[in-house]
Amino acid sequence: MTPRWWAAASAVGALVLTLLLAGLSLAVGGYDPIEAFGALLRGALGSPSAVLSITLVRTVPLLLTGLAVALAFRAGVWNIGAEGQLYAGAVAAVWVGLQVAAWPAWAAGSAVLLGAAIAGAAWAAVPALMKLRLGVGEVITTLLLNFVAIELSAWMVHGPLQEPRGVFPQTEAIAEVARLPIVVAGTRLHLGFVIAVGVALLLAAALHWTRVGFFVRAVGASNGAARVSGRVPVARVVLGVFLLSGALAGLAGGVEVSGVTFVLYEDLSPGHGYTAIAVALLAGLHPVGVVGTAVLFGVLEGGASAMQRDAGVPAAWVDAVQALVILSVLVMDRVARRGLERWREGRG
Repeated sequence: MTPRWWAAASAVGALVLTLLLAGLSLAVGGYDPIEAFGALLRGALGSPSAVLSITLVRTVPLLLTGLAVALAFRAGVWNIGAEGQLYAGAVAAVWVGLQVAAWPAWAAGSAVLLGAAIAGAAWAAVPALMKLRLGVGEVITTLLLNFVAIELSAWMVHGPLQEPRGVFPQTEAIAEVARLPIVVAGTRLHLGFVIAVGVALLLAAALHWTRVGFFVRAVGASNGAARVSGRVPVARVVLGVFLLSGALAGLAGGVEVSGVTFVLYEDLSPGHGYTAIAVALLAGLHPVGVVGTAVLFGVLEGGASAMQRDAGVPAAWVDAVQALVILSVLVMDRVARRGLERWREGRG
């Protein structure tokens, strides 16, 4: 069995474990698991409109943040800050979107997404420089910066960027020309989905077919060996991966604002940046795999409301089911890694 097959087995194992744990917890709570899962699937996949307007729209931020995490982890950079970088991107997207009302649509939309990506990269540059210059571990810094970004965005919608009447804790809607176009008429599926899938394909090609991609994989496989070889610019690779990872997460915030909400408000993200860790791990950190796992989590999010409405499962229970997915992924990933090590020792 190859490592790729082993990773696939790990992903399947995580899904099976999730179904078992979620079904058991629902039964213990007095709910019918079959009815609950049926409602979830009907809500997310029961009609073309559900797939295009709900599931795939929910998939977009998960896909972009999942790619951000997968890229970072592939280089051994433990970026846990996708949530904060998403918020930084959303703040920048709203600010730019309010300034470009007189611009052509293509320029306004591009400016919004570019501003979001730059903001995400800038937010990621802080822990990157702390790691490279001061040796501060990025797990703690990126995690703490999430809270800073969330509180900063909350302050923005209560202060400098609050809508003109000052009634609601949200910003004014961005200009019409800055909004992403719909790609399937009669649905809510916007151009952000196409952009996200295109980014995944480009990232996969870059990682496997370019010199920079080789450097990223080499640093991720063994930072020390790459440094000793003298042929891999480790510091520049780590900095570049940090910035690109932050840009992708920031782009997720920009796409969410310009394609779905058109305004910024408190708690814009239900935790996409954290769910992205499970999305990336379940995909084996492969960009194309992230597309599939992001859709899977999009199904969970898209069907959650139907699960509440049709099966009477409380929102907290739905959140618990999603948390079980993340825990199952982490457990199965650890089990698979240990199994792979033993398999290799047996072959040696």
